[in-house]
Amino acid sequence: MLNNQNELPKKQESIERPPKQMRLVPDGYIRRATSTIPFGYELDENTPNYLKPIEEELDALSFAESMILNEECSLQEACDWLEYKTGRKISKPGLKKHVDKKYGQREERLGSQSSSLLAR
Repeated sequence: MLNNQNELPKKQESIERPPKQMRLVPDGYIRRATSTIPFGYELDENTPNYLKPIEEELDALSFAESMILNEECSLQEACDWLEYKTGRKISKPGLKKHVDKKYGQREERLGSQSSSLLAR
């Protein structure tokens, strides 16, 4: 057992200091995690580690998502429409990855296998 002589002195409680530099991030901004900039966002010079949302692109992407989920169009048709509408390209695998990440894979969303003749 340690006696009082061998015990380390308690640290004095430090006075809380405010953060050196506290930056407020505007609404809708997301933190940049990779070198790829996602569809619907752009770099912002004022906030170097955050991406600024582009409302027009995000609205178009949301509309394309709903068309894909309702099976009103194919992934390729949605990619072509997004490029036409926004002037920015998105690949078919990129759009599929986005939809699957947000809503789950097709089988999970529909609860059954595809009704396509090729899937039988």
